[in-house]
Amino acid sequence: MRSVWALLCVVCTLLAAGVARAAGVARAAGAEARIARFLDGSASHTNNWAVLVCTSRFWFNYRHVANTLSMYRTVKRMGIPDSHIILMLADDMACNPRNCYPATVFGHPRKTTDLYGDNVEVDYRGYEVTVENFIRLLTGRVEAHTPRSKRLLTDDKSNVFIYMTGHGGEDFLKFQDAEEINSYDIADAMQQMWEKRRYREILFMIDTCQANTMFSKFYAPNVLSIGSSGKGENSYSHFYDRDIGVSVIDRFTYYNLAFFESVDMSSKHTMADLIATYNTSLIHSNPGVRSDLFARELEKTYLTDFFGAVQEVELTAEPFPIGVRPAST
Repeated sequence: MRSVWALLCVVCTLLAAGVARAAGVARAAGAEARIARFLDGSASHTNNWAVLVCTSRFWFNYRHVANTLSMYRTVKRMGIPDSHIILMLADDMACNPRNCYPATVFGHPRKTTDLYGDNVEVDYRGYEVTVENFIRLLTGRVEAHTPRSKRLLTDDKSNVFIYMTGHGGEDFLKFQDAEEINSYDIADAMQQMWEKRRYREILFMIDTCQANTMFSKFYAPNVLSIGSSGKGENSYSHFYDRDIGVSVIDRFTYYNLAFFESVDMSSKHTMADLIATYNTSLIHSNPGVRSDLFARELEKTYLTDFFGAVQEVELTAEPFPIGVRPAST
């Protein structure tokens, strides 16, 4: 009898061990399946980037630098780190000898917020801001010696926010009063980005005269475009500062920023909410939106999908069984 009971105990122990091992293997397989779904670019995006470009030189274009630095401050406040922001400033207004407030840039006559601050990281400065460098940045065709801080290291899971401001006209934007980029150039660059799997979705925003013509030639998929003014319209400045002697921000950018002041990293505001705030009587032009290339509904596209850096987290009830691998078949 003792030998029978001993044999039964051994059998039960082996069965329990087998069940436990099978359960562990199943949990490991399920966890690996969830990880695979998370890493699948078609399921979700995993990172956000911002490319912020001021194309204007000279003191009287102070407001264009303020526009760009205001956007820079906004995306940083929303959680995008400097490592994922490419900041291009064609002129250094903070150190301009005409600046009566040295080492500062303001976007409002009250001067409550120094946009330049003490932690601005400018990646392309002065004469580095060229059409060639901008196209190379988007398409990844940079020189081999280009540092990481000057590279757009995106992939097919990246959402990219591109903001541009300066002087322009129908289908073109001037760079430093020396050269121009046209709508075909940007359209072709975005198509190259798509073919090289350098983005998942793009939000393109531009504040310039006749801005809406700059995205009229786009044809790459998953691109949402917003412009400050229609064909034949000007984009107007806002807040003339008597101390500084120039206007300090543009109207379209200012009213976008005014909305963002009520938005934080946990906000559920959508792109449709932002667009609904555009008031032509305040902006003095007709902002345009092009969404035919964009796959999602604007009412279901959160602002944080482009302006924030909050990652999706999947909580599990059980710990991940490190070291356990499914049995090979």
